[in-house]
Amino acid sequence: MENLETEVAETEQHYQGMGATCHPEGVYYRVWAPHAESVSVIGSFNNWDASANPLQSEDNGMWGALVENSKEGDEYKYFLKTPAGELHRNDPYALKMTNSAGNCLVYNHGSFDWQDVTFQMPGWHEVVIYELHVGTFNVKEEGQVGTFYTAIERIPYLKEMGFNAVELMPCSEFPGSRSWGYNPASPFAIESDYGGPDGLKAFVKAAHEAGIAVILDVVYNHFGPSDLDLWQFDGWQENDGGGIYFYNDWRSETPWGNTRPDYGRGEVRQYIHDNAMMWLRDYRIDGLRMDMVPYIRNVKANGNPGDDIPEGISLMQWINKDIRDSYGNCITIAEDMHSLDFITNSVENGGLGYGSQWDAEFVHSIRDAIITANDQDRNMDSVVAAITNRYNSDSFQRIIYTESHDEVANGKARVAEEIADGDVNNWYSKKRAALGVALVLTSPGIPMIFQGQPLLEDKWFSDSDPIDWSRLEKFSGFAELHRDMIHIRRNWFGVTKGLQGQNVGIIRQDDEKKVIVMHRWDGGGPKDSVVVVFNLSTETFTDYKVGFPRAGKWPLRFNSDNEHYDADFSNLGVFDIDTVEGEMDGCSQFGALQIPPYSALIFSQEE
Repeated sequence: MENLETEVAETEQHYQGMGATCHPEGVYYRVWAPHAESVSVIGSFNNWDASANPLQSEDNGMWGALVENSKEGDEYKYFLKTPAGELHRNDPYALKMTNSAGNCLVYNHGSFDWQDVTFQMPGWHEVVIYELHVGTFNVKEEGQVGTFYTAIERIPYLKEMGFNAVELMPCSEFPGSRSWGYNPASPFAIESDYGGPDGLKAFVKAAHEAGIAVILDVVYNHFGPSDLDLWQFDGWQENDGGGIYFYNDWRSETPWGNTRPDYGRGEVRQYIHDNAMMWLRDYRIDGLRMDMVPYIRNVKANGNPGDDIPEGISLMQWINKDIRDSYGNCITIAEDMHSLDFITNSVENGGLGYGSQWDAEFVHSIRDAIITANDQDRNMDSVVAAITNRYNSDSFQRIIYTESHDEVANGKARVAEEIADGDVNNWYSKKRAALGVALVLTSPGIPMIFQGQPLLEDKWFSDSDPIDWSRLEKFSGFAELHRDMIHIRRNWFGVTKGLQGQNVGIIRQDDEKKVIVMHRWDGGGPKDSVVVVFNLSTETFTDYKVGFPRAGKWPLRFNSDNEHYDADFSNLGVFDIDTVEGEMDGCSQFGALQIPPYSALIFSQEE
């Protein structure tokens, strides 16, 4: 007996890791099922015979065994005998599935050829993100879904536009072929209809070859709720709850079903931690965006301390700290939407340790200002507050945007659609949508654009409504407006470094005329300091005098009213500024501007 225990212990040590791991001598299967009486692995390698390959009981409810005649590509499941009956279960750590209700497939991360592609994520101050839904991004045939491989075909477009990061909406295996992805059935497996694990790796590799980072959306606030083999995995449960992977009391409740993982149970904490680290290690992902963090740290996301989940908080801190320590430039982004410094404060300072967070203060204020029909009703205080908001004195601890998958669905539409219902090809909607994009790309923070936004996509986001790429030609000028602004934001021409800086000063907030003039800078001076002018009214202003931070010539770098962007635009104010000596707006010199309606102007100096 002692020899057997020693042998099992040595086997455990030699074959580390959960799920199906490939070795030269076979596949080692390991699963956590503390309430099972026995476990075996069944599959294509043993004709699904439950008696052929029993797993040995290991420590802490683990079961494991080497199956020498198993190999990559085999289909498999676990067969559990439990007090609740005989159960067939998919592997919680399965890396690949035939489909969410099908079988697991043995997958070997070592088999993919990354070739010699090396990539370093850009500094966060340089990043411009494009949020992308694989299933609708580039659909080639009607009735089909997009895949990683069809998405790869559009990488040259993303590169030409100037995006240097994409954020993929969740790609874990989900029920059916169409979903936003926020209902993960098998968190470690990659959606089979998208192209499985090799498809995701091929996309990351192609993006990296183009100089584009890949950020992945992950869902840890709940699992499922359907096609969920994790549910009562080994037969045990309390209160009709989810069993070993879930809370079995009042803490299980989420808006998406009673499927909140048990963040206090060591094996579940490890499961989620393993998942987070896998993306960075095995898929070379450059960052994670975590869905609905309030429901990880609080049962009802209501801020009531009585509903807090301390172990959810400590789990996020553990993951964020380990990512920061092991993958220094990878970014973790929280979707929290409560505008708290705590979310992006360091773990050492008692924060959750996220690198950045989606900024509710920005998106809600700016969308409101852009969508509001009557100029006089625009709240300039809230626009200025949105521009200047920051967390822990760091501008890059926030992601700023006017469109995301949430902001263009769930009863809301795209900005241009909200402005002109059913007629986005309308002067007002195009002018004000462009103004919103200009605010995103010139305010301090990490800017994000949602798929289809540069194409003036209409309606709202749906997982069954693909991007209409014919709009790229139809609205080519509007796409160029986005491209030009992104290039200026990224300082492609070496004269707008300030847009990548931390600093912003509001030179003028004109509540009557609805004009905002801001100064953006990093170190300051020529080729750094940038002056941005926003006109949130339908009026054209001539001889509009405003202070400038430095004397001399200020060439015009961008004018959203340029007729090149749209034939309906008036092409006013297309000239450089020479400052005049004189006190104004706290500056010792000023310039006289012509400001077109609903427009943004960007100026910076050469010397």
